Amino acid sequence: MSKSTDKKPMNITFKLWRQKDAKSEGAFETHALGGVSPDMSFLEAMDLLNDDLTKKGIAPIEFESDCREGICGTCSCVINGQAHGPERGAATCQLYMRNFKDGDTLVVEPWRAAAFPVIKDLVVDRGAFDRIIQVGGYTGAKTGPHADANAMLVAKPDADQAMDAAACIGCGACVAACPNSSASLFVSAKISHLAMLPQGHPLRERRVLRMVDQMDQEGFGHCTNIGECQSACPKDIKIDFIAQMRREYVKAVMNYRPESASGGTG
Repeated sequence: MSKSTDKKPMNITFKLWRQKDAKSEGAFETHALGGVSPDMSFLEAMDLLNDDLTKKGIAPIEFESDCREGICGTCSCVINGQAHGPERGAATCQLYMRNFKDGDTLVVEPWRAAAFPVIKDLVVDRGAFDRIIQVGGYTGAKTGPHADANAMLVAKPDADQAMDAAACIGCGACVAACPNSSASLFVSAKISHLAMLPQGHPLRERRVLRMVDQMDQEGFGHCTNIGECQSACPKDIKIDFIAQMRREYVKAVMNYRPESASGGTG
């Protein structure tokens, strides 16, 4: 999509998904909005639209946001069929209206996945991600004073790769973009960044078994290597981590002994 280079205010038509809750049927509503500055972020335009709707006595559109800096991942929505919109490597809050043209119609929807039930309008429940983390996404390291940073050395290639995986903000764009609603990119990033660090080694096998099992229990689909997850990820996390997760899982199935696990609670 071509970007607007004109600084004049734009007229934008929003076709927005409205839904009371997960058990109710939803439908699109269309609202026109004028006076949209190309320098506005998408969420600022949504705020402007909600102000306009409130003045008209119409209930505002429910959507999530927090940091508005591309860090928290709560600003998740599908814009014109693309998770987080047309800007690559950016969350919805980092999308600006100059990415669109005067007179454009923007179709805005929530994440579409059975594991992400709609709470209201564009807001979905991503508690499934939290439950996956809870079953194994931790190191088991004891709490207390911080250790010296040089007490446990990590090879730079491992540290760099672990940081790439740890960049995941858990927004769920990978699930929304995947035709199978797979959470494999999210889970593999969480598994991989701990597996590559020495602090994560003691619970390495137990972690991957528990997290993959929980992912399946939550109702996410299977990965078939389509690659849409990588394209939609606002942090450009690569699908290479999915291959690493599979290797970790096979090793764990072959080698894991529950009585040998140390740290954490069983």
